[in-house]
This record gives sequence, structure tokens and C-alpha cells, in this order.
Amino acid sequence: MHQFLIEPVLGSHWIVGGYDLSFTNSALWMVVTLASLVVFMVGGMKRELVPGRWQAAVEGFTGFVSGMLTSNIGPEGKRFIPYVFSLFMFILFANILGLLPFGVVPGVHPFTVTSHLTVTGVLAIISFAIVLIVGFGRHGFHFFSLFVPHGTPVVMIPLIFVVELMSFLVRPFSLGLRLFVAMTAGHILLKVLAAFVINGINMGPGYAAIVTLPSFVLMIGITLLELLVAAIQAYVFALLTSVYLNDAVNLH
Repeated sequence: MHQFLIEPVLGSHWIVGGYDLSFTNSALWMVVTLASLVVFMVGGMKRELVPGRWQAAVEGFTGFVSGMLTSNIGPEGKRFIPYVFSLFMFILFANILGLLPFGVVPGVHPFTVTSHLTVTGVLAIISFAIVLIVGFGRHGFHFFSLFVPHGTPVVMIPLIFVVELMSFLVRPFSLGLRLFVAMTAGHILLKVLAAFVINGINMGPGYAAIVTLPSFVLMIGITLLELLVAAIQAYVFALLTSVYLNDAVNLH
């Protein structure tokens, strides 16, 4: 489980006022993710009449997020494109960077920041806070009507209100937990298969044929699946955020 450990980059802790403010590997990989995303966006914003592959990729991502928000929220969804696009791209890049084979370099291994609930939880809380701000800013206290579905019998309103409210408050936890669990489970599985490959080689040719080869083939398949999961989880996070924003904008 050492691949999930958060450690100071320079090997020493920086304690200020009883708090550890060290620059960790988690912070480093968030900076790497942000820098990679900036390079990707700057390189694809050339505004050429005939777009190249790089520009077409950037336009494809922006068009994808724009279409998702428009279909879920409507024309007003365009107001949230900058945030949801940034959220989607950050998660996507963080997931993919965590799968890069830097482990072949001694002393260097990738760190998947989305495998920590502290990161995914903060992203979910920010999204939830925006939903609350938009909901109360747009509808005031009428926003509480979201927890009483139209047509609910008067007798059932107290019970339904509590159930809907609890379901609403659970949203940030489920949003952050889903991404955290998917990334952590995938990396643990890859680590276990890699251990099978190495141990099979060390035990001799016979074990290599029985253990190493099937494990290696399976590890390649799981790696490809993890690349797909990395994109799917970024999409699901952005999609659910847009659905929650729809509840705040188009109060039913």
C-alpha cells in the first residue's frame, strides 16, 4: 500500500504552529496535473480555421462538456461550463497521470491524487456548495420545495421531506466516495497482479509459465480497463455535478 502513502517530497516535515505544511507527493502530483492541463489547453487554443489534432482534441472536450450541460440543464447550463469543464479535465488528467509507468525509474513512482478521499471529498464539497449557492440565490427559501416532490400527500410531507433532505445531504459523500473507491481498487488490483508476475519469475521457469504469463496478460487487460475507468469516473463526476446543478437551476 506504499503507493498511497503521502510523504514530504524533500524528506523533511515543515511544522508551523503544530500543523504539518510540508510539500508532499500528493501536492506535487496535483501541480503536475495542473501544469499538464495548462499545456494541453494552451497548445490547443490556436483558433486556426482548419484545426489540427491538438486543437480538435481541446474543442472536442469543450464541446462534450457543453453538450452535457445543455442537455441536463438547458441553455442556462452554459454558465457552468468553466467550472464543470475544469472539474472534468482535472479528474481525467489526475487519473491518467497516476497510471503512467514511472515505476521503471528507481525511486520514482506515480501518485494518483484521486485515490485519496481528502481530494475527491473536497471536489465533491465544492460542487455541493455551488449547488447550494445557486439554489438559494435563485430561489431563496423556496429551494426547500426540492425536498417535497409535487403531488405528495399532506400527511406524508414531514416524512418525505426528511427522507429527501437526507438523500440530498448524502450526495457529496457518494460523489467523492465513488471516485475514491474506483481509483483505489483499480490500483490495488494492478499491484497484486504485478506482485504475481515478479514472484513467479523469481520462483523459476515452471512458475513463470503458470503464474507470471497469465498474470501479465491479465495485468495488461486491467491496465486498459483502468484507462477506460479513468475517463468514465471523470465523466460520472461531471455528469452528476451537472444533474445536481439542474436541481438548483430548474427547481421542480
